[in-house]
Amino acid sequence: MSENTVGLWPCLSFRDAEKTVDFLVRAFGFRKVAEYTRENDPSIVEHGELRWPAGGGIMYGTANKSEDPFCSRATGNDNIYLVTDEPDALFERATAAGAELVRGLRDEDYGSRGFSVRDPEGNLWSFGTYRGE
Repeated sequence: MSENTVGLWPCLSFRDAEKTVDFLVRAFGFRKVAEYTRENDPSIVEHGELRWPAGGGIMYGTANKSEDPFCSRATGNDNIYLVTDEPDALFERATAAGAELVRGLRDEDYGSRGFSVRDPEGNLWSFGTYRGE
């Protein structure tokens, strides 16, 4: 597997997948690449994928669509960090789209510049220039 192949997929459950995915695309710049809904109820997302412009992505689905342990997790308690080369522009985009501000745009002692917000479901999304060691 090459470094360009996504080998890590955080998986999120949303009460309202359609609304939340629309927000993530508008506010953060994700790109929706796949979405499979229940045949007899298109409001239930069985599997979806969003790609992050800097690489990687997330999988998602509608919460509580079955008793399966993967589907019955609590929503709104996830915390995700994403790398961006343009934290200032992304901060403006996210706040203009209505993201709830948790921590404003700032420079960190370890060299990163970033911020944190919540999505409509309550998940924490942190963005910064720190790419890890």
